[in-house]
Amino acid sequence: MPPTSPEDKARPNCGIVGVFNHPTAAVICYYALHALQHRGQEACGIVAASADRNNGRQRFRSHKGKGLVLDVFSDSRILTERLAGTVAIGHNRYSTTGSNSEANIQPFAIRYHAGNLALAHNGNLTNTQALRRQLQVEGAIFQSTSDSELFLHLVARSNAPTELERIRHALRQARGAYSLVMMTDTALYAARDPHGFRPLAIGRLRTSEGTDAYIVASETCAFDIVGAEYIRDVRHNELVVLDQATVEHGTIHSYPIEDVTPQARHCIFEYVYFARPDSIIFGHSVDKVRRKLGKNLALEHPVSNEPFDKVTVIAVPDSGNTAALGYAKVNAEENQIPTRFEIGLIRSHYVGRTFIAPEQDERALKVKAKFNPVRGVLEGRKVVVVDDSIVRGTTSQQLVQLLRSAGPAEVHLRITSPPITHPCAYGMDFPSRQELIANHHPDVESIGRALGVDSLAYLSVEGLLDAVPKEEGIGYCTACFTGEYPVEIELDMSKYATEE
Repeated sequence: MPPTSPEDKARPNCGIVGVFNHPTAAVICYYALHALQHRGQEACGIVAASADRNNGRQRFRSHKGKGLVLDVFSDSRILTERLAGTVAIGHNRYSTTGSNSEANIQPFAIRYHAGNLALAHNGNLTNTQALRRQLQVEGAIFQSTSDSELFLHLVARSNAPTELERIRHALRQARGAYSLVMMTDTALYAARDPHGFRPLAIGRLRTSEGTDAYIVASETCAFDIVGAEYIRDVRHNELVVLDQATVEHGTIHSYPIEDVTPQARHCIFEYVYFARPDSIIFGHSVDKVRRKLGKNLALEHPVSNEPFDKVTVIAVPDSGNTAALGYAKVNAEENQIPTRFEIGLIRSHYVGRTFIAPEQDERALKVKAKFNPVRGVLEGRKVVVVDDSIVRGTTSQQLVQLLRSAGPAEVHLRITSPPITHPCAYGMDFPSRQELIANHHPDVESIGRALGVDSLAYLSVEGLLDAVPKEEGIGYCTACFTGEYPVEIELDMSKYATEE
């Protein structure tokens, strides 16, 4: 088995939100961040802009802290008084680069020669080291170890004549994955890198004064909570500007980042695991894709009911729920195998990252605290467990032991993605290749034995690609499954190397 860890899922990157022309923009940001909490639980923050009473200039104020949104903003006066204003941006953090220090909590805000500038970033840059060295030689002083801060320095040092061109010039120097929102004294900017790895959507909502406000967020579940209408995605290689002209005329200004737009490389793992099933990402329903993942998995790897009267299909909540429904439907209808979907695992949503597990195996107790099997559903049954992925395998192993304690006759594990063999360079927190369980066993059967299941099967890369939406000019990044990285990596190559 690879090195153990209590955390055995690919952890989400970050969640970002921006609000323009709303009288309580910070409050809207707060609710949106709450809906995006699954994308980052380490820290969060909001920066809001309001006019200074003395001189009429814009003043940026921020509030940031470690912890969940509900904890960091537990005092409502922070939102209604300190962060009062009509424009705001927010960020939920899970650290993929840089340490989890307070200096790395976003959004970042500066005042430079052209005015105020604040930024919230989701993704990972792959040329961080080169850019940082270049800027340090030129005299830049960094306040954090996050790659996100690079954008601020690049904008501030640009000699371009306009704000728009300074931001565009900065984006053109970055490589890798970025979806970001930037707030200035006059506008809200949103951008996705030329390959569009991470999602970003635009919405509109009416204020109590009857005017239009605009919201940009990582997923559309952030729109639903505040009653916003989904308009469209920020396209890959697109820089969007929301300003007063947008409010008055309904025009969303759009500019290319690079002169030539490459084929998109959407992160396919967003559909598999990261995004909420009630969201639209990359312009499509996550729920529909996950159902198709489960259906394709059942076609590729059915489970017979023999010698039992039926197969019981359960999900590992929550990301496996929709896929398990798709699996059970196809196994019953197309494979013509008596199959029934059941709720066999109950998940507690109140186990935080700081859960204390004294004097016994921390991984085992964390799994028991998070999940509890339903004995009446599992006992004596042939059970198919549908999950989204296996990373190190430690949690999967503990979960199988937990299920076995409920007395099933057989346990068959089905995974709605291929084996993860490579880490991600574009914003997901995967371990190094040496820590991934798929690289420690010669075949799938061996992994299954290590996990303690009667059988294990993964969805193929072909089945995965068949399940996701098809559009002209749109492709997917499958690097974590195939090792094929769409954008050159300039980081420490030892983590990503194909050869051991």
